[in-house]
Amino acid sequence: MYKYDEIDQTIVDERVAQYRDQTRRYLAGELSEDEFRPLRLQNGLYIQRHAPMLRIAVPYGLLSSQQLRKLGDIANQYDKAYGHFTTRQNMQLNWPKLENVPDILAELATVQMHAIQTSGNCIRNITTDQFAGVAPDEVIDPRAMAEIIRQWSTFHPEFALLPRKFKIAVSGTKNDRAVVQAHDIGMEFYLDSNQQVAIKVWVGGGLGRTPILGSVIREHLEWQHALTYCEAIVRVYNLHGRRDNAYKARIKILVKALGIDEFKRQVEAEWSHLKDAPNTITEAELARVATHFEPMPYETLPAHDASFDAAIVSNVAFAAWAKRSLHAHKVAGYRAVTLSLKPHGQAPGDATSLQMQVVADLAEQYSFGELRVSHEQNLILADVKISDLFAVWQKARAHGLASPNVGLLSDIICCPGGDFCSLANAKSIPIAIAIQMQFDNLDYLHDIGDIELNISGCMNACGHHHVGHIGILGIDKDGSEWYQVTIGGSQGNDASIGSVIGPAFSADEMPNVVQKLIDVYLQERNAEERFIDTVRRLGITPFKAHVYADKALAKNEVAA
Repeated sequence: MYKYDEIDQTIVDERVAQYRDQTRRYLAGELSEDEFRPLRLQNGLYIQRHAPMLRIAVPYGLLSSQQLRKLGDIANQYDKAYGHFTTRQNMQLNWPKLENVPDILAELATVQMHAIQTSGNCIRNITTDQFAGVAPDEVIDPRAMAEIIRQWSTFHPEFALLPRKFKIAVSGTKNDRAVVQAHDIGMEFYLDSNQQVAIKVWVGGGLGRTPILGSVIREHLEWQHALTYCEAIVRVYNLHGRRDNAYKARIKILVKALGIDEFKRQVEAEWSHLKDAPNTITEAELARVATHFEPMPYETLPAHDASFDAAIVSNVAFAAWAKRSLHAHKVAGYRAVTLSLKPHGQAPGDATSLQMQVVADLAEQYSFGELRVSHEQNLILADVKISDLFAVWQKARAHGLASPNVGLLSDIICCPGGDFCSLANAKSIPIAIAIQMQFDNLDYLHDIGDIELNISGCMNACGHHHVGHIGILGIDKDGSEWYQVTIGGSQGNDASIGSVIGPAFSADEMPNVVQKLIDVYLQERNAEERFIDTVRRLGITPFKAHVYADKALAKNEVAA
């Protein structure tokens, strides 16, 4: 993974010292709340419903075991001994004291971490596939380019105060796992007909109040121009993006208003001045950064392991976990492992300080000292020998990290919601837990099969509810918490935005609503058909009819 050089470390250390003085001046009354607000946001600090929240950057979801161990130590010392992993592959502390944040940032700097540009109207954390570098369907490892984009975008003076936040995702696989179509800029790396690296560029995607999938602005971009083309896009957005209305300030609104053809014309015109500028990436620069992402020191191993095969046959629990939590690896004899942060009865995406230490130990012992954060809010060990999988499972299981539900209904994506976030209209975590408990039978979950359920507490869509097969959105209805349901959303190559099935439901109704949606699917599905496939084949009508049948009956009885 990328290691700081002297310049990187100096920049981060100086930012810590700067923010420490800014915090001192604020606490001494020398800075007003309005003056301090943009300063704390530039350093990842929000003021939430009950306490400050600090969002810590995890660039493209990649962590060292040392870094995760430090995160666990910080959570234990300065918070309530847990952290929350987010859909942008970052980690949040929900209970730090404002006066302690400079000390937290100083601790982070000792392991080459920070909270810079995790909030505010700037270019946020660059995200990518959690299996980057090891996925069998990978054409190009995107991590070096993600790092180059991170360096370019960090402290970029021209883009420090954009109309709104700006998100970039990169992918180098045949099957998109980075949701590139739902980002302000999405970049798909591929090999063109001449076997040269090229980029398909998407623009104007985003969820939130107005969910829109991006449009292709350029089918073929030579990789050397990745930064200059992004710069042209962001310049056009910075020039024309609305600043009078926060709800209409995202680039997706501008692209929709201008139309993709006119937006592309303006970008191409801007790019004509930038195409061969100093930000053009050279072979030497790409090679310099790529050396940080060279293949691990893999051993030559057989494709199968007898001890693993025997454990699968003899241990039902291990077999169930392996079926859902192990992923193919491009190197024979290895697997990627998802450690679930979705045990039933707990907030999705949360990890205790002890669990972080355990995962750090597992990474050091079994996965070359590295791990990843997925945007599904789980942790990944990317390079585990097949012969070590049983031992990994035993240790993970002992600490609540081996729920065999990856990709199943209880593997819920969920934002912190109204329990923490001051922007939320409704709570998310209790709804997730109630649904998990409704579907607490593992055999039943396996019968339902692959399905994605995402929950957001407000229209900002931090839980990505729009692209969930089932999406749940918390709304405010006459001062009460209600929940709107969508179905048919999807991420991946065939990404789609879900459709609202009808009027909102109360919190108490939500587990039964999801149950009724599943009932229709189980009754109507064809062989090997996933929930999303059935929805696309039938449309929302049969699902809606079944969900609202009791309400319609009750209404008719009252009328009678």
